[in-house]
Amino acid sequence: MGEKGLARESAEPSAVYRRLRQVFGDKRPGSKKIRPEDEPFQPGRDPLQVAGAMDSLSTEMGWRAPMAEARVAMEWRELVGENIADHSQVVDVADGVLTVQCNSSAWATQLRLMKHDLLSRLADHVPEATIDNVVVKGPGGPSWRKGSRSVAGRGPRDTYG
Repeated sequence: MGEKGLARESAEPSAVYRRLRQVFGDKRPGSKKIRPEDEPFQPGRDPLQVAGAMDSLSTEMGWRAPMAEARVAMEWRELVGENIADHSQVVDVADGVLTVQCNSSAWATQLRLMKHDLLSRLADHVPEATIDNVVVKGPGGPSWRKGSRSVAGRGPRDTYG
């Protein structure tokens, strides 16, 4: 049993190795054949600049629109001007809807009236963002929920007169 057992055990790894080579090909060093397009100094072999690589990656992965929407939030001050940006901020940009919150109801009303001007300005400066609608919110009211054990309900009703 000694020699036959050894012979039987050594046949299996070689069979597995032959099968793997058959399925995956011969990847041994020295067996690599250089394709003509992989030879050095051929067109298309130069390294890309980081900006060009990021542009092609964002296009391939479909990140153009989300990156443009993020750019709207980052460049809000340049897009709308100092005066408007001092009284408003971008809260969310998703699915073609820009949500802006103002620090007073007067500014919220003013931005609602300027909605079409904002949309045309955004389309001119950041056309990849494809923003179709602007939702303007006023300042939030005070919250009467304090802590994790608050009771559901309408809250105090006799507070403001």
